[in-house]
Amino acid sequence: MDNIRIIGLIFVLVFFFLMVAAAVISRQRGGRKLRGISAFTRLMRAIGLAVEAGTRLHVSLGRGQPLSTQSAIGYVGLSILERIAKSTSISDRPTIATSGESSLGILSQDTQRTASKYLGDEFDPMRGRITGLTPYSYAAGTLTMIQEEDLGANMLIGSYGSEAGLITDAAERSDSMTLGGTDNLSGQAVLFASAQEPLIGEETYAGGAYLGSGEMHTASLYAQDILRWVIIALIIIGVILNLIGVI
Repeated sequence: MDNIRIIGLIFVLVFFFLMVAAAVISRQRGGRKLRGISAFTRLMRAIGLAVEAGTRLHVSLGRGQPLSTQSAIGYVGLSILERIAKSTSISDRPTIATSGESSLGILSQDTQRTASKYLGDEFDPMRGRITGLTPYSYAAGTLTMIQEEDLGANMLIGSYGSEAGLITDAAERSDSMTLGGTDNLSGQAVLFASAQEPLIGEETYAGGAYLGSGEMHTASLYAQDILRWVIIALIIIGVILNLIGVI
């Protein structure tokens, strides 16, 4: 167990070093253009339309606990929420966030509060709602909110299972756009079939970079690319060594 923790710590330190190096190089070279992901392109368009038309955006953060293995997807969702909330704070109907876990709900309210201070807006605690603490109670509470609000788009970014289908179905019935990504395989399958713009695999974790949350978000994508090629190279080397009988 200690060896596994040491390896994990080394991996985190290497990844952090690569992120810092990528951020420095990107700043010196003026950045690199990211490949297009239609989900984020449509989301940016929806943000602009929401401000102009007075509709509301909904960010669903799922049920991932911040202090568990689901923490990564939870923090990605909070990062995207912060960016969207700041962009829509000038709207008459600011963004609403829903979650199915208590600490995640508190963090969503704090994120919304920070976004309100950014433009000197008065914060409404109802912008961050906990709609249920079990998978299907969360989905039921969220779909009720979708039916009651005039939503322009729904962004599902968090830990979901098959209950995500209920949320996307409610969004479809309310004629609002749905974008979704999750770290759960069954949830990914449901979102791929039911969301208008599904995020597949690592695309889910790229939201901060594509929405302009900061250069470190973009640097993390470069670090992922580097580690991916390193792992591929190690696999190929391992296969060759195995074929020639070295290992």
